[in-house]
Amino acid sequence: MDTKLMVRYAIRETLGLLGMGVALFWPAGRLDWWPGWAALAVMAAWIAAMAITLIRLNPGLLAERLGPRKGAKPWDTVIMSLLGLIQLARYIIAGLDQRYDWTGGLPAAAQLAALALCVLGYALVVWATASNAFFSQIVRIQSERGHTVVRGGPYRYVRHPAYIGAILFELAVPVLLASWPALIISGLSVLLLILRTALEDRTLQVELIGYAGYARQVRYRLLPGIW
Repeated sequence: MDTKLMVRYAIRETLGLLGMGVALFWPAGRLDWWPGWAALAVMAAWIAAMAITLIRLNPGLLAERLGPRKGAKPWDTVIMSLLGLIQLARYIIAGLDQRYDWTGGLPAAAQLAALALCVLGYALVVWATASNAFFSQIVRIQSERGHTVVRGGPYRYVRHPAYIGAILFELAVPVLLASWPALIISGLSVLLLILRTALEDRTLQVELIGYAGYARQVRYRLLPGIW
């Protein structure tokens, strides 16, 4: 494993975690806010789990995720940029909600259930990553890496399991943070993730050999029996 890649990954993810913390706690105007720390803890655990998964199972994927983003689809660049802005706005709004008490709080049981869903969602993303040596952060066919169709792990049940996990997190984290306005903003993220799922699936069916046959076997993109 390239040490420079590991350092770059650690720096990038640490800066992202610090940015999330600032977006939460600065608007909130306080540090004694357990849901904010819980959200950060879930994110930190996810980063650590992803690092272990990439280093132990798919070291080539770490280079892919950190390398130049050649071949990215223009629509994917737009969607991912919008997602980043919306997610940042969600944390800022949740922090302001905490400061000004717009929502008025939620039952602790609901927040704890949302915390469990956050963990479950990101656990599914890690499982999908561990099962897919081509789990890039951009939509592209990785011809230079011998890109093939992945059929194991959660891909036996739906074609895009990681998006289920991401959507679970997007819907659960505003409840954990006790903010209805943040949940509305997260709804925009969910719509973008569904759109990205559809566009990515269409791209794979056209450009990745064998994917059309896989799609006939595993019929559903996200929710079995629905879509």
